[in-house]
Amino acid sequence: MKRLSVHDLRPEDLLWLTFDTVFDQQAALEGQLEPFVQALENHADGWMPNVVEGKRRRKYSHAAIWKSLEEERRERGTAIGLYRSEWPALDMTLRLWFPPLPPKLGIFINVKPLSFFAEAKRCHHIVEMVHAWASHYPVTHAVAHSSDDMELAGFPNFGRDDETQRRDGFDKIYEVCWLNVFDPKLVETVGRERMLSTPAHRVEELPNGSVLLVTWPTAADFATKEARLAQARAHAHLRPDLDFDTTLRSLHERSARLAPVEPRFHSDLAPLLSRVVDRAASHERQRRIAELNAWNPPEPEEWRSADSALPPDVDNPERSLEYYSTLAEHLVALLHSEVPSVFEASPESLTDADFYFWREEFPKSRLREVIDEHAVPAIGAYLGEVLVRNLGGRWIPRRRLEETQVLVGNRVWLPFVRARNYMRSRQSLLDCSLTHLYRVAERHRS
Repeated sequence: MKRLSVHDLRPEDLLWLTFDTVFDQQAALEGQLEPFVQALENHADGWMPNVVEGKRRRKYSHAAIWKSLEEERRERGTAIGLYRSEWPALDMTLRLWFPPLPPKLGIFINVKPLSFFAEAKRCHHIVEMVHAWASHYPVTHAVAHSSDDMELAGFPNFGRDDETQRRDGFDKIYEVCWLNVFDPKLVETVGRERMLSTPAHRVEELPNGSVLLVTWPTAADFATKEARLAQARAHAHLRPDLDFDTTLRSLHERSARLAPVEPRFHSDLAPLLSRVVDRAASHERQRRIAELNAWNPPEPEEWRSADSALPPDVDNPERSLEYYSTLAEHLVALLHSEVPSVFEASPESLTDADFYFWREEFPKSRLREVIDEHAVPAIGAYLGEVLVRNLGGRWIPRRRLEETQVLVGNRVWLPFVRARNYMRSRQSLLDCSLTHLYRVAERHRS
């Protein structure tokens, strides 16, 4: 049975929901979890899980949940995943902690994309689901919001070090999310009357003394001016020590960081940079696009004019050509499983190799002596072979690899020098990409 992961979809924002409560370890687990399951089934509008995963993957059912929890049970806890097999993607974890840890139930939900929750009806169902949970279970903390925005807000530390965060937890209202459930202790700290008078879309006192607060009707448009205004008003009301204008300005700055940026990458490297951007965290994606829009690769320096080319200085040119071919095959052997196109020795295979080396942070993740002795010669030879096969280039052998040239049109290129410069750092993989040198050589071949 297949399941769709949020990581299988293109990088974009998702709805992040967490719900923490305590539970009675002495009571039957099925009985305690039944209200959770029932509310999920009643209100998971369009994103209901159909896969349960513990030690094995099963079709969703109550029996599958109980069986998986039992199979995964350890001394201090148990956890299972709930997923979907189709869009929208769902990554949901149900986790229980047992003594000597404090008995706790944690529910973590990611639904991707966030745009799925642009409809008020769908968002109302989410609120009703959390309302049902919070009415039955004693909430210790519960929020739902844009995952990207929570990242920018610094959740859950909010500028605190890890030790302080673990010690103090959510001892005050560091952030007001789209949906919030404030536990009775925090309500009393703020003041119940103040809490219940918060300007927001929905504010409701729950039977156990908690308060549910929703800032805006829909989750997906959290970054609009109107939704940010509502969020700032609620936060400043609950935290009179905060300056409203400063709070609102900070929220607008976060919205600006998340606003879509149209990619306008350098034409030679657009296919490569698009893949680089796809590796960025969703909340950093727009900033990364803007950075790469403004960036231009340095012009390749690894060339001479054809009339200043060094002449061959080897005794057996044919043997040298065989050697370059063998070195290039070393790169094919290294990359073929991760970069199948490397067999083709094409311009596209250079881009695939560029991305592989960048993704793997190759200059930093491998031993420098291995890079210099093995990777650089193999990369240089492969680049030279691509120039020869695709641009009608001709090797000009030299005893020293760094002096070896490939004649293309009115220039000779130094592929082994390029490979050395390329492997200096992760940034050098972009600054001195194989793809860019090839495209420049292509433009100068006639």
